[in-house]
Amino acid sequence: MTMTIHVDIVSAEESIFSGLAEMVFAPAVEGEVGITPRHAPLLTFLHPGEVRVQTKPGHQEFFYVSGGVLEIQPYLVTVLADTAVRAKDLDEAAAIQAKERAEKLLADKQSNIDYAKAQAELIDAMARIQAIQKLRKMRK
Repeated sequence: MTMTIHVDIVSAEESIFSGLAEMVFAPAVEGEVGITPRHAPLLTFLHPGEVRVQTKPGHQEFFYVSGGVLEIQPYLVTVLADTAVRAKDLDEAAAIQAKERAEKLLADKQSNIDYAKAQAELIDAMARIQAIQKLRKMRK
């Protein structure tokens, strides 16, 4: 019998996923974490990136989070994300435009911009693009 862990992925707007999983992978600030049932309790921040939920052998669901908090209990994983989207719903063209816009702002030394905000937008756009590319590879 396979053990499972309950997973909730929620954003400020809605619940994106709620269900059982055999394993979860998330982009914690310390690096990617792999979570299985009976994992030690942990509370950490998330970087923008991909959350993978393995619901059964050979089947994974992919989500993009723009950051947030990850709470792990022995039989419950909660992802509280600023923004969460199913990876298949990401808009690659919009992510590329956002990346180019942020790069342009960072390169313009004469403008009055908030460099921290522009850098955060660049990181977010790059993470979206990486999630899209990973999903594309998995479908092949």
